Amino acid sequence: MPNRSTDPLFQLIRSLQKSEKRNFKLYIKRNSAKEDLKIIQLFDALDKLSEYDEKLLLKKLSSVEKPQLANLKTHLYKQVLASLRLLKTSESIDLQLHEQLDHARILYNKGLYHQSLKILDKVKDLALAYNQDSFLIQVISLEKKIETLHITRSMQDRAERLTAEAIEVNEKRKVITQLSNLALQLYSWYVKNGHARNETDETDIKTYFKSHLPENAGALTGFYERLYLYQSYCWYAFIRQDFLMYYKYSQKWVGLFDEQEAMIAVETGHYIKGLHNVLNAHFDLRNFEGFQHTLGRFEVFAQTPVANMHDIFRVHTFIYITSAKINWHLMTGTFREGLSLVPYIEEQLEENAIYIDKHRILVFNYKMATLFFGNGDYEMSIDYLRRIINDHVDLRNDLQCYARLLHMMAHYELGNVELIEGSLIRSVYRFMARMENLTVIEEEMFKFLRHSFHRPGYKLKQELRSFLETIKQFEKSRFETRAFAYLDVISWVESKVLEKPMSEIIHQKYLQRKKRVHVIG
Repeated sequence: MPNRSTDPLFQLIRSLQKSEKRNFKLYIKRNSAKEDLKIIQLFDALDKLSEYDEKLLLKKLSSVEKPQLANLKTHLYKQVLASLRLLKTSESIDLQLHEQLDHARILYNKGLYHQSLKILDKVKDLALAYNQDSFLIQVISLEKKIETLHITRSMQDRAERLTAEAIEVNEKRKVITQLSNLALQLYSWYVKNGHARNETDETDIKTYFKSHLPENAGALTGFYERLYLYQSYCWYAFIRQDFLMYYKYSQKWVGLFDEQEAMIAVETGHYIKGLHNVLNAHFDLRNFEGFQHTLGRFEVFAQTPVANMHDIFRVHTFIYITSAKINWHLMTGTFREGLSLVPYIEEQLEENAIYIDKHRILVFNYKMATLFFGNGDYEMSIDYLRRIINDHVDLRNDLQCYARLLHMMAHYELGNVELIEGSLIRSVYRFMARMENLTVIEEEMFKFLRHSFHRPGYKLKQELRSFLETIKQFEKSRFETRAFAYLDVISWVESKVLEKPMSEIIHQKYLQRKKRVHVIG
């Protein structure tokens, strides 16, 4: 991936669409004095740069001295945001509510508090319609201020009503905060560690979850309370590899938006993430029909105006839909077809670099490496795995470990005996041990790799069969088969025993499962 500029103004300008740039030019010409129009020169100069280079920028701006540049950039940054705020107000309930609240405050400060109260009533209705409790707190606060400081002739029961509303919304916000904190902490644990590694992780997660779950969680009815409750259960289940529970609460998450369709436009990011988690649950459960149905639904949504209203939504739909397509090829063994996605992915990652975090890039690199490995392109697999190994990102300790294990397996396939026996196997073992990521499966893998190179053909076959029998015993054990969530080790060993491509082994399993489901259905 290219290096990303850390200059905030340059990033902001690079993120603008043509219509947003045109709107900025119109805005600044209407609202700035002649002496301020030099910020347009700065805007144009930055817009033409492919990477941020301050020396080159100053050469292009002959009328600007270096000491002036910092203040000029700060001014331009504020003006770009101001123009975007005006342009985007109608696209966001948040911005509409903020604007109306600002109007109410302005009217109050002008002494027109009756007009202010009328606007606050409208804001309250809009906030209630879209479950925006945080705005209700601000509305009620300003209403109480007006009623306390002025005689509005509306005090008959208004004091009691405002008091009751304030208590109700504060209680709701308390629960929402508690649940959103829980969901965030669980997701943060997963991003750092991946799935639970052992009984200790499992116990810690269970204890944390139960101690932070509100007592009345099952009786909650509000949109946001249930959204964060379902998210919390999703991460709780996913970390513990309880994929049935994960599926159940992913469906509930998306079901909230089916129940209140207006919220899709308000919380588009959460809706997109929910669809992604339903797809992941289908993938983990190998529910092929459900996977295809949800992917089709996601692809239809990706074409809607709501999904394309903001860059972040457009990019996230790309990330999750493309990731799902890779997953389809991984679970059906169609690796060669999956590799046709790689050039498009690389192009999109570069084009949208400023929007995509390192975690997403790490996951894409691992998935693409797995596609190459499954297709027998071991050298290309190694190239993608090196991106992970050499990046030293303190994320997803699980993928960091399995990237190294897959890297070693690719070298095994290439017959790089000296490299594996020399240092690679020891360094990978030490890394996984340090990350507390060694299960029986990995231990057996290392044991096999240590002794297999110098075995004659018939002995190697025996060792492979023995290795396969050993790891199949743990196929139903969540902690021991944590590796299977990242590497299809069983199919790899089966391909060696049966002397067939790994893609063929996985595709046959897919066809058998599909046939079995069809017969049962």
